[in-house]
Amino acid sequence: MRIAVATIALNEEKHVERWVDSARDADLLLIADTGSTDGTEPLAEDLGVTVHRLAVGPWRFDVARNSLLSLLPAWDDLVVITLDMDEVLVPGWRNALESSPAADRYTYRYVWSWRDGEPDVSFSADRCHSRFGYQWKHPVHEVLFRTSPSPEVREDGGFEIHHHADDSKPRSQYLPLLEQAARESPHDDRIAHYYARELCFLGYWTASRVEFMRHLALPTAVWAPERAASYRYLADMDDFPERWLLRSVAEAPNRREGWVRLAENYLSRGLAREAAGAAARALQITERTFDYMTDAKSWDDGYLRTFLEV
Repeated sequence: MRIAVATIALNEEKHVERWVDSARDADLLLIADTGSTDGTEPLAEDLGVTVHRLAVGPWRFDVARNSLLSLLPAWDDLVVITLDMDEVLVPGWRNALESSPAADRYTYRYVWSWRDGEPDVSFSADRCHSRFGYQWKHPVHEVLFRTSPSPEVREDGGFEIHHHADDSKPRSQYLPLLEQAARESPHDDRIAHYYARELCFLGYWTASRVEFMRHLALPTAVWAPERAASYRYLADMDDFPERWLLRSVAEAPNRREGWVRLAENYLSRGLAREAAGAAARALQITERTFDYMTDAKSWDDGYLRTFLEV
């Protein structure tokens, strides 16, 4: 197995050294620079990274990432890890990956955000795959899809990637790209969910509600954790959130997040008994699965027990 760690980059000078340090056990480090005006390119080259210049216009992430794949060497045994510049591989990653059974695609634990210096929102990600047989799709929130006709073999790679958000970067490009993605793939439930979520983040609540309801009505929207999340976002935008939170826990009764939100809602309304019941139901769930986003607060048993003491 040979391993390439690769990414697209734009004005990432402040992240380059950390990125290289975390990934230097790779056989190849590759950056496709999409027009940096800072020192990203020369610094990366000084640190031993192969850097190519890449022009994509109009901008879309899938085109950039597919162009990046085309720059990789044609090694049949090559495994590619897509590691963005604000992400790091946790030490021991290479040994863990090489110790895993052979596969076309590998999953790993991904820490998206932090709470008091400890992992908060975490889930299982899968941007680690064989050199051939994959392409990226969608202008933003792009996903890998299998192009090979043979069935995909997946394994747990046993490693972790940590994300350290760069809050200086605006999200301004996300909304128009998500709107474009929704037009291009109107029946894609994942894109509908992400488009609705972005509208919610930016305060376009009327449009967000419409899009969340469209997501929930799509025939392909059958994944319970994501449906439950859509209901929780609807609760955030409603003066009477309980109705949506009840639907959230009905969709995914074995996930803590909905029960915790319900407990918080009840307590904020002075319904201590109902809050204690929801918290007790959450505490009965003891297995934290990472196939969808989970947050540390929901898995803080001490926090949940405070609802029982009111």
